[in-house]
Amino acid sequence: MAEALELPIIDLSSSHPISTATSVRQACMEYGFFYIVNHGVEEELLERVFDESRKFFSLPLEEKIKLARKEHRGYTPLYAENLDPSSNSKGDSKESFYIGPLEGITTQSNLNQWPPEEVLPSWRRTMESYYEKVLSAGKRLISLIALALNMDEDFFVKVGALDVPDGFLRLLHYPGELVFSNEEIYGASAHSDYGMITLLATNGVGGLQVCREKSKQPRVWEDVLHINGAFIVTLGT
Repeated sequence: MAEALELPIIDLSSSHPISTATSVRQACMEYGFFYIVNHGVEEELLERVFDESRKFFSLPLEEKIKLARKEHRGYTPLYAENLDPSSNSKGDSKESFYIGPLEGITTQSNLNQWPPEEVLPSWRRTMESYYEKVLSAGKRLISLIALALNMDEDFFVKVGALDVPDGFLRLLHYPGELVFSNEEIYGASAHSDYGMITLLATNGVGGLQVCREKSKQPRVWEDVLHINGAFIVTLGT
């Protein structure tokens, strides 16, 4: 059994940005991962997101596949993604649903796909509200990362890095082992995230592990525990 990793907890509501940025810098250098709390995403909204996500993934496959992923938006069925082909030939045991930038943010926003309102009447409204709240939290965190790099707080704004936000909301469903196999089947195989930052929300179900020294062999994997109201942050690791 892997040991649990005690990651730093960063409070985004702190009125001391320099001190908070110093904590972010230390967390990045020592771990590459940390928690953020008081990020502005209400617990009630997060619960609704998990509830709506559960409703979608409970639909029959023939309904979900109508929204099959195009242009990185929409539904991906079980085993369709394989994050580490070297260790797993079958594919990852998970379903996912991708939502990109919303209307008014970029010209690509109309590429999003949505379940019919008659099937899931609150789904789109819930996901759009969540997307906007998490985007706001991400921007606040990015300003702290700028300070942690000894740059101006608005550095990434000034250089245009946030002119066209390209964040993606990805809903994930891990049904567990569904078939017997001679090889291990992973919910999500070993991988490195793309993009600048990832904000990961969990609902208390265990399984997330991180490896802080990818170049060392054998790799050491450590459990990341759930904390109520917190996002787990990874930085392009």
